[in-house]
Amino acid sequence: MAARKKKDDVITVSKLYGKELRHKRNEAGLTLEQLAEDSFYGLGFISEIERGNRSMPKDLAGHVDRVLKTDGYFLRNCEDVRKARLNGHADYFETVLEAEKRALTIDQWSQAVFPGLLQTEPYIRALFKTDRPLELPEETEQKIAGRLARAELFLKDPIKPEYWIVLHESALRMSVLPPGLMAEQCEHVAELVRSGRITLQVMPWSEGVHPLMMGNVIVLTFADEPPLVYIESQYAGQTVDDPAVVKKYRRSYDRLRAAALSPEASLALIEQAAEDWRNGSHSTGFEHRGLA
Repeated sequence: MAARKKKDDVITVSKLYGKELRHKRNEAGLTLEQLAEDSFYGLGFISEIERGNRSMPKDLAGHVDRVLKTDGYFLRNCEDVRKARLNGHADYFETVLEAEKRALTIDQWSQAVFPGLLQTEPYIRALFKTDRPLELPEETEQKIAGRLARAELFLKDPIKPEYWIVLHESALRMSVLPPGLMAEQCEHVAELVRSGRITLQVMPWSEGVHPLMMGNVIVLTFADEPPLVYIESQYAGQTVDDPAVVKKYRRSYDRLRAAALSPEASLALIEQAAEDWRNGSHSTGFEHRGLA
C-alpha cells in the first residue's frame, strides 16, 4: 500500500511558501498594506498566506512578483502550494476547505450519509471504494488522509468553529459498512455530541417532506467576512456568496432545524442505532412509516 501524504508535509509546503513571502516583503521594506496596494486583496488575506493558512491566487502571485521583484517565484509555485493544501480534495471544494478553518459557525445538512467531518476511516474508505473502484490506491489513500485531517477541527481547544449538523435518519440505517463498523461510526458521532464538540439533529423518516430535500448544503459564517453557502452534488460543488441567495438558504436551514428532532432526542436515536448495529437488530427505518 502506498504511503500516505503526511499532514506535516502539507503544512510544510504552505508554511515555507508563506515564510518566504514574509521574508521577501520584509527584505523589500514593505508593510502588508503596501504589498496589498493596487491588488484586489486586503492585508488580512495576504497575512493569512504568510501564516500558511491560505492559498495564493495566481493574479495575486503575479502582483507580488512584480512588487517584490522575485522573478516569478511566487507565480511559479502558487499552484503547487494550492495542490498541497487540497490534499486530495476536489478543486471545487477548495473555497470551503480553507473557509472552514476561519469560520465561526458551520451549519450543514446531509441527506444520505454522514458528512465528511464526521466520518471514520472505514466509512470513508467504503464510500471511495464504491464511487472510485478503478482509482489508483495511492490516490485513494491521499484522499482518505485529507478527509481525516479536516476532522482535526474538533480536536482544538477552545472549540472552533461551532458545528451544527442536521442529518437524515437514513444515514443511521444504511449499511455502508458491516454492522460492527457501522456501530463504531454511530458511536464516534455520538461521542462528538456528548463531548460538546458538535450539535446534531436527526431528520426522522416520519417527517416526510421537509426543507432542503434537493441536496447537501453547508452554510458558513465568519467574524469579518460575508457568509457563504456551499451546495454539493455527487461530482460537483458550488460556492455561493450572493447575500440574497445566502439569506434564502439560511432561512431554509432554520426551518429544517425546526422540523428535525431535538438534539437530545437525536443523540438518543444515534445511540440506539449504534446498539442496534452492534447486536444485529438494526432496521432500515422504513418500517417506522409502514413502508416495509
